[in-house]
Amino acid sequence: MIIETDTALLVGVFLAFGAGAISFLSPCVLPLFPAYLSYITGISVMEIQAEQTPSIRKKILSHSIVFLIGIAIVFISLGASASYLGQWLQQLFIGNTALLIQRLAGIFIIFMGLVIAGWLTIPVMMKERRFQYTKRSSSYLGTFFVGLGFAAGWTPCIGPIFASILVLAATNPREGLLYTFMYVIGFAVPFIILTFFLGSSKWIVRRSGIIMKVGGIMMIIMGLLLFFEQMPRLSAYLLRLIDGTWLSNLG
Repeated sequence: MIIETDTALLVGVFLAFGAGAISFLSPCVLPLFPAYLSYITGISVMEIQAEQTPSIRKKILSHSIVFLIGIAIVFISLGASASYLGQWLQQLFIGNTALLIQRLAGIFIIFMGLVIAGWLTIPVMMKERRFQYTKRSSSYLGTFFVGLGFAAGWTPCIGPIFASILVLAATNPREGLLYTFMYVIGFAVPFIILTFFLGSSKWIVRRSGIIMKVGGIMMIIMGLLLFFEQMPRLSAYLLRLIDGTWLSNLG
């Protein structure tokens, strides 16, 4: 049914958004957040963490947006490539072979969930390949290239999560670009919010371990659903739940 398909799409969108948020809130990104802002704006960390003047706030926000545009270009390009590859594979392989690819994707996402939760270590995935910059620049062009370098760097924590989004995009080519876009939005929303509430980042950092474990468990569940072909059943359950809630509210 079309409605069940839409429900499955909403589940995927929610998970992709959550994956983006978890990537930003990970111990590899969030503790360095003030330093990143300082680097791209040319404003000292102390000034950023102090009470911000309107001019400083405007500069931080504008540079943050340009930085995120650079990240988005790399991530969405990779998502589009994964979707194209997935579409090609679906045309090349049909029937049981396509099902095998979906189950392999489920296994991969389960393993990545174990890595994110801290229950499994894969050194290759956790190596940082981020470009290094020796000269700080507060120009918007420099900020844009820093964003490109950050996204292309395959940093620890982000690597396994985004790899799972790419696999999800490859197994769902029609929705793959949307999933990648929602991942970027999930990464960008807390980034923008915390530019104005940097004091809250310390509270989140202290709980980043719990956040990563919850995210890892969500990825494991998603992988199991893919492996056992339970996404349609989950969609049907959510549809019944929504219908029941809606009907009870009408009553």
